[in-house]
Parts: sequence; C-alpha cells; structure tokens
Amino acid sequence: MCSLHRARGSVLVIFLLLHSATSFYLPGLAPVSFCEPGQAGKENEVPDCKSTIEVFVNRLDSVESVLPYEYTAFDFCAIDSEKRPSENLGQVLFGERIEPSPYKFEFKKKVDCKPVCTKSYNTNKPEDKAHLDFLKKGMLLNYQHHWIVDNMPVTWCYDVEDGQKFCNPGFPIGCYVTEAGRPKDACVVNSDFKDKDTFYVFNHVDITIHYHVVENEAAGARLVAAKMEPKSYKHTKVEAPDCTGGPMYLNNKFSGELKIGYTYSVQFVEDKHIRWASRWDYILESMPHTNIQWFSIMNSLVIVLFLSGMVAMIMLRTLHKDIARYNQMDSVEDAQEEFGWKLVHGDVFRPPRKGMLLSVFLGSGTQIFIMIFVTLFFACLGFLSPANRGALMTCAVVLWVLLGTPAGYVAARFYKSFGGEKWKTNVLLTCFLCPGVVFADFFVMNLILWGEGSSAAMPFGTLVAILALWFCISVPLTFIGAYFGFKKTGIEHPVRTNQIPRQIPEQSFYTRSLPGIVMGGILPFGCIFIQLFFILNSIWSHQMYYMFGFLFLVFIILVITCSEATILLCYFHLCAEDYNWQWRSFLTSGLVLVKML
Repeated sequence: MCSLHRARGSVLVIFLLLHSATSFYLPGLAPVSFCEPGQAGKENEVPDCKSTIEVFVNRLDSVESVLPYEYTAFDFCAIDSEKRPSENLGQVLFGERIEPSPYKFEFKKKVDCKPVCTKSYNTNKPEDKAHLDFLKKGMLLNYQHHWIVDNMPVTWCYDVEDGQKFCNPGFPIGCYVTEAGRPKDACVVNSDFKDKDTFYVFNHVDITIHYHVVENEAAGARLVAAKMEPKSYKHTKVEAPDCTGGPMYLNNKFSGELKIGYTYSVQFVEDKHIRWASRWDYILESMPHTNIQWFSIMNSLVIVLFLSGMVAMIMLRTLHKDIARYNQMDSVEDAQEEFGWKLVHGDVFRPPRKGMLLSVFLGSGTQIFIMIFVTLFFACLGFLSPANRGALMTCAVVLWVLLGTPAGYVAARFYKSFGGEKWKTNVLLTCFLCPGVVFADFFVMNLILWGEGSSAAMPFGTLVAILALWFCISVPLTFIGAYFGFKKTGIEHPVRTNQIPRQIPEQSFYTRSLPGIVMGGILPFGCIFIQLFFILNSIWSHQMYYMFGFLFLVFIILVITCSEATILLCYFHLCAEDYNWQWRSFLTSGLVLVKML
C-alpha cells in the first residue's frame, strides 16, 4: 500500500509538471492589437494598433513527397515589390520560406468574392505547359498551402470520425479524381468532383477571422483564430467574379488556353471565450492521436519506472550476494580462490583498443547530451513553443556551437587517462570528426535538394554562416577545453593494471559483444519508441510537436535506463572474465541512437 501510494504521488507530480510545462505561452512575444480603419492613432481611441491584416505564405509540402517547394514555384498570385520577412537560422534549416502575399484585408471589413489575380496558360507554350504540369503534379501529390496571419497558422477545420473536428494548419492546392472515378484526398469533400482523370483547383478561400476584444483596456482587438475553407469555382467572368457555378476543373489531357481566377472572401467573428494567450489550443487539441498520445506516454512512463526499478534491484541484489560471499570466507586459501569479476581486477582498467576514437566519441557525446538537455529544459518553460518559429533548431545549433569546451575537456581527459600522447590529433578529431561527417552528409543532401529545386535546400549564405560558427567559435572553444583537460592530471585507477594481459576465456553466445550490445539497447529503446513515433510523425506529416514536458521526462528516464542497463551488462561480462568493457558500455547505449535512425 505504501509503494502504491508513492506511485500515485509520483504520477500526480508528473502530471502537474507536464501541465505546467504545456500551459505556458511564449514569454516575450507581445500581442498585436487591431482596430477598424480610421481609429488608429486617434486620441482616446486606440493609439497603437493596426487596421490592415496581412497574410504571409510559407512553403508548400506534402505527406506523399519529401520535397517542399516555395509558394512561387506553383505560379500562384504573388507580389514582388514587398520585402520578405527575415528568417532565423532554425527556419532556414527547416526549409521555411515565408513571404508576403497579395491577400490583405481591413479589420472588421467583410469582403465577398474579391479577385486577387488571374493566371493564363497556353499549353502550346513550353513555359506555360511546364507551370501547368507542375501545378497538376502538386495536386496529384496533395501539396498543402501554409498561410500565416498574425504569426498564427490559417487552419482548415473539418469533421472527422466520432464527431470530432480536426484543424489542419494547411489546406490543399487542389485534388484529383482518378481514371477509375475514385476521388483522392480532398476531392471527397464535394460530390461535384466526379469527372474521371480530372484535377480540381481550389482557387477560392472563405476566410473567417475570430477576434477577442480586451476588456478594461484600450488596446483594440486581438486575433485569436484564423480559419478558412477552400473551394473551387469556374468563374464565368474572371474580371468580375461572383463565386457561383461549377468547380474549376482541369482534365489531365487538356490542351489549349486556360484561365484560373483566384478569389477570396473574408468575414470577422467576435469570440469572447478564447483568450489571446490560449489561441493555439484549438489547433493543438485537435491534433490526431492526441488522446492516445497522453495515455500511451503515461503508460510508457509507468512501465519504464518499473523496469528501471527491476534493473536496479537485480544489480543491487547480485552485488550484495557477491560481497556477502567474499565476507563469509573463513581461510586464506578460500580468499585466494578468486572467481567471477574479481579475477579480472588487474586488467579491468587496461586502456581500450582505439582509445583515441573512443575518447573523441565521448567528447562529442557529452556535447550533444548537454545540448539536448538544455534545449528540452527551455522548451518545457515555453521559450521554444510553436509560436516562435525556428526557435527550437536555432537554440540547438547555438548551444552545440557554444558547448565545444566540454567536448574538448572530456575527450582530452579520457585520452590522457588511456595513456595517449598524441594530443594534437585528439583535439583535431574532436573538432572535425563527428561534425565533419554530419556536415558532409548534410552538404550532399543539400546538393540533391538544390538540384530538385526544393525550398529545403540551404542558401549559400547559410552554409557559409554554419561553417563560420563551426570554425570561428566551436573549434576555438574545443581547443580551450582540451587545454584544460590535458593540463589536469589523469584519472587515477583504484587498482594497478597487470603488465601481462589476462587471457579471456571463450564466451557464450549471450556474453559476446554483438548479442550483448543488441540486447542492452532493447530496454532503453522501449521507453522512447512511443515518443519517437509521434516526433517522426509530426515531422513527416508536417504537424506541430508541442509536448516537450513529456519528452523531457522521457529523456531523463532514457538516461537512467541506459545507465542501468549498461552497468548491468558490464557486470555480467566482467563475471564472464571479459575485461574489454569500455567500447561495449559505449555501444550498448549508443545502439539506441542507431535504432532511432
């Protein structure tokens, strides 16, 4: 009963921590006030407010393709005169390309079927045919728009199963009906989309802006939601559209001239129930599998806690039994008959093979570990919420650059303890081995994306900036850490290492290196695979991940489980008289990353 009470108390503390970690809105992000035209700047009215609402457009992506494209790649309505908003490093690395759009409207001014632009195509012209083919490819692969109003995504909310409503932070550019007459993707929402082998273009949007009037403050109104519904109209009069008639269709085998008129309608609705600080809730709460995620993660946390307790109990009981056996020896002859892990006490601290490489990996691992810990900690406090675009990746990159000193110190300290003397090689490998492999892989993939014309390709200036951060900040800090690491005395071992290495007996299948490493990585991987599923699903499905409270706790439990599993397996191998434990202990937990990849 006492253990059950403690378990219930632990679950309550975890819940309160998670609730507090996810209830924050981004600190330092000030709300923007809006007012009707003519009221801005008037005395006794609203001195600081905007009357024009701008719509920004982001890259287009698809769950059926890994290549995102810029908004202008699909030949939509665009303006070239206005300057694009500046993007931080994280946004560029994630492939975001935000730019202004011609969709602008006045606050609380209702607009019906306002034309934006008209695109004309002639399939006899190669350039027009290429634009039209690319547009059809985008509809076939279900590419999605991502619009932004007041730093908030414009969502398309529709009903799903069980009467629930899902709000998608994007909407499709169109849809396709196959040659067999089967509607794909968004074509199922309209019964008029029924012609075989035909594309339907969503060339009209009905936008609804929800706003909240701040009481007891002369601050105007604040936008709390931006919802839209994509529609398709074949405008009979493109210059004066009325948004009536049939859908805008395009047969797959069409040839000749075509005009597509883009229009929009907007209306404003006052919402007294949604506050500005909680305006993202309706998007996050409608994410698919949200309820399943809460239940599954809590279940996973409880299971991992019990598994960690079992591992610790087995380890403590085994060690206690061995120590008690040594204490019960009656004679000197019994004491000389050593067995188990005590047989290798003179070889257990023998320097490992490839000690240089192991020390470099330990230094780089320390750098990444601290980076992840600090990033998740700030994310739990709300500083890296989805409202602050690119902040998560920016924070991670900056922390990695600034944490070169711990990497150099740990690598140098371990290398010196291994008896190494090539300190220059050790420092250079710590600076360039792991980061160089990652950058080379990144550069090759960037070349492929650049060749495909994807918006995910990094600009040349960004690559230069990353190299500057690496060579001008991270490398000098690594040298500084290595200097203090080599200057400090090596780690003193409690026993002296024998001059002649002890022969290792033949090992059973379970105590060999590869099976032991594989089995040791299963338990830690079991505590993160649910979170890993939702993280990868949010990345590939282009959804927002926001449950950093759960992720931080799972990360802590992962560290504890990796440590316990490694110690337990290391003890079993020492009992089997195999003293080559350094690389095995490193790879046992490192295999979790391999399984994640």
